[in-house]
Amino acid sequence: MALKMSTVDNTAAPAKETTKRTIKLVSSDDKDFEVDIEIAQQSHLIKNMIGDIGELDEKIPLLNVTSEILEFIIQYCEHHRNDPVALRDYFQEAPKRCDDLEPWDENFMNKNAEKVIEILMAANYLDIKPLVELGCKTVANCIRGKTTQEIRQYFNITDDFTADQEAKIRRENEWAAEQ
Repeated sequence: MALKMSTVDNTAAPAKETTKRTIKLVSSDDKDFEVDIEIAQQSHLIKNMIGDIGELDEKIPLLNVTSEILEFIIQYCEHHRNDPVALRDYFQEAPKRCDDLEPWDENFMNKNAEKVIEILMAANYLDIKPLVELGCKTVANCIRGKTTQEIRQYFNITDDFTADQEAKIRRENEWAAEQ
């Protein structure tokens, strides 16, 4: 009985090229950003737009986001690329906290403190819930313990009430100060 010998090719097959799928986002000031699809889809707005368009060759205009703010948002999304999907609405009744920021997130928002409101508004427009929550916590931490006048100064808000109007509002809402 003859044994049949077979030869095994031990050379490794060439690795498949993995091409990253990207999409072009266009800011309100008409600057193009080529972004990894996984990063872009952290925005529910963009994810839905991609679903509507069906093709990744199309540019997606973001009419309410400037290039400067879009750069911050892309940086945030790149950092959080591998985060697990948050448990949605399971703990809706749990009290919200403002002191549980991750160090990277806190540093990110502190570095961009003068742009927090713009980042928050853009994150809300793009429907990036974790960034909206981070922005809200950052704003809450900024105004904690400040008087109305200090908050106005911090956010550069002009007081458009006359002294009489302000006094009337204070009288009507005295109950809110009692605690």
